[in-house]
Amino acid sequence: MDFQEKTGLPHTQDVPAFLEGLRRLKEETGLTLRQLEQRAAAKGELLPRSTLSSMLSGRRLPRPELLATFIRACGHEERVDAWLAARDTLAAGVRSEEDSAETAPAAAPAGPDPAAGPGPVPAAPVPNTDTDTEGRGTHAPRSRPYRRLLRPRLLVPLTVVALVGATAGVLGTRSEDPGPGPATAADAARESSGQTATRTAREKGEIPRGAIRLHPLSADRLCLTDGHVRDGRYHSQVAVQRPCDEAPPQKTELRREPGSDGYRIQWHHPEFGTGCLKVLDSGPGKGLLEPWDACDRAELFQVVPAPGRGVVTLRTEGGRCVGMAEPVTAERTEAVAQRCTTGRHQLFRVEPAD
Repeated sequence: MDFQEKTGLPHTQDVPAFLEGLRRLKEETGLTLRQLEQRAAAKGELLPRSTLSSMLSGRRLPRPELLATFIRACGHEERVDAWLAARDTLAAGVRSEEDSAETAPAAAPAGPDPAAGPGPVPAAPVPNTDTDTEGRGTHAPRSRPYRRLLRPRLLVPLTVVALVGATAGVLGTRSEDPGPGPATAADAARESSGQTATRTAREKGEIPRGAIRLHPLSADRLCLTDGHVRDGRYHSQVAVQRPCDEAPPQKTELRREPGSDGYRIQWHHPEFGTGCLKVLDSGPGKGLLEPWDACDRAELFQVVPAPGRGVVTLRTEGGRCVGMAEPVTAERTEAVAQRCTTGRHQLFRVEPAD
């Protein structure tokens, strides 16, 4: 397989495919973010790890100078012009779509809507299988990957939604994977006492305050952070496991909900803002954990201490447990809601972030 085939460069017909090519290119090097930063520095260039992490986990085209520096750090200086040309072509297409959207006349409303706020009248709805149970669209603007549930007029319909929905039944979801081993009586007892255990979790030192790292015990060298679904069936950011040095600048916190025994898993990102993880209950992303802007509408997790210092299980409001899909030890494997078992893929070590 030649370099172009491995990076997907000839097939970058849209922005997500282009960004996936960059992620594949980084994986092909076998280098960490720190090593890429050092290689760029050796050439007299700047490639901060935090900036690189944002580029690889984002949804927007990188700046040309950042892209060129990254390609050179990966050892493919001879391909810089090709990558820049592909980027420019996609950027021109994005601008053309945005210009067309701004100049297109608004469709007349079907009837008065007293609840509608100010702003442009939306066009006739496009069939969208990726909606929650209250009919809200889930795709956010390109510049912001977290769901904007409270701002529906900013949502951008994607032409691929119908396609994704049509193939969802074929692809299925890893959330239905029961995980290794049957549930035991001990699990049932732990579930029935989950709230009591959670009340003392922070008091027992299981949950540090401030920024934390969540390490799946099945892949303890990795951290739960933001990323994308490997098979492309869902296009928004979701929770995946990646090398811990790739997590910055995104920060994770376990925030106790006032007046409750539950916790929100809250992400902070300097570019994308704050979002809290929500278990998706329908559509092609069913079972995945997605960051939502509206934290009060996100998942309220029970954090149940497990054997081992700082080890917990994360139980969802639906009585399931957060676990890693197969393969449980691989980088970029998605976190999903599963039937609770005693498997290590459903245990997380909580530690303060450096």
